[in-house]
Amino acid sequence: MKLIEQHLRVTAALIVREMSTRYGSKPGGYLWAVFDPVAHVAMMTLIFQAIARMPALGLSFPLFFASGYLAFTFYQRMSSFMAGTMKANKALFSYPIVSPFDAIVSRFILQVMTDALVAMLILFLIIEIGGVSQPMNYAGMIEAAGAAAVLGLGIGAINIVMFARSALYEQIFGIINRPLFMVSGVFFLPENLPEPFRSVILYNPLVHIIMWFRSAVYAEYRADGLDKGYVLEIALVCFVLGLTLLTASMRQIREDRV
Repeated sequence: MKLIEQHLRVTAALIVREMSTRYGSKPGGYLWAVFDPVAHVAMMTLIFQAIARMPALGLSFPLFFASGYLAFTFYQRMSSFMAGTMKANKALFSYPIVSPFDAIVSRFILQVMTDALVAMLILFLIIEIGGVSQPMNYAGMIEAAGAAAVLGLGIGAINIVMFARSALYEQIFGIINRPLFMVSGVFFLPENLPEPFRSVILYNPLVHIIMWFRSAVYAEYRADGLDKGYVLEIALVCFVLGLTLLTASMRQIREDRV
């Protein structure tokens, strides 16, 4: 029990440290992490309202874009935040009381809390200001967001080790990861794509996560091709692989040899 209590105290202290180091130098501090995505959704809504007359689902452009954007950011922000865990906390690992896993847990908790707050604020603003009154399956939204966060955790854990071992891998991953925002279904419905593009894009687990999230937002959305089991399998494999790589590299991480 004392060991568990010690890890809880260390994790809580690291969460506070992460908040101050990540957001302390920015105007507005932690509030910037909340209002930046809100501003992004508002800007993209204005752009797409100028391009198209109607969204692919429903009548609200902000809700359609937010239903894709929020699901994607639960993965994207988590994976990028986790990948920098060791570099940001390297000096602390010289203390035996601080474990790399404590740093990982603290970052995961902080990012999930931040993304959840962002999602609630954006949806609240859309419902209140946009006048959206449709029923939503909040449990389904939480499930999809949780799957996205675990997938981001797994990918981020893998990249902690791989980025340190290979600069080339980091560059290749950046090239591959950059267009994901455009091809994961944030702006469109995958089932509207012609074959063979539709079948190919369904290999991307983020497409299923966004479909999962949207099916909870829109009761009329059938999400043809959605495979929740596929998402969970990929997320679990990435999570286990990430933990395995971290465990095998723990000594090198502490000794700054990775």
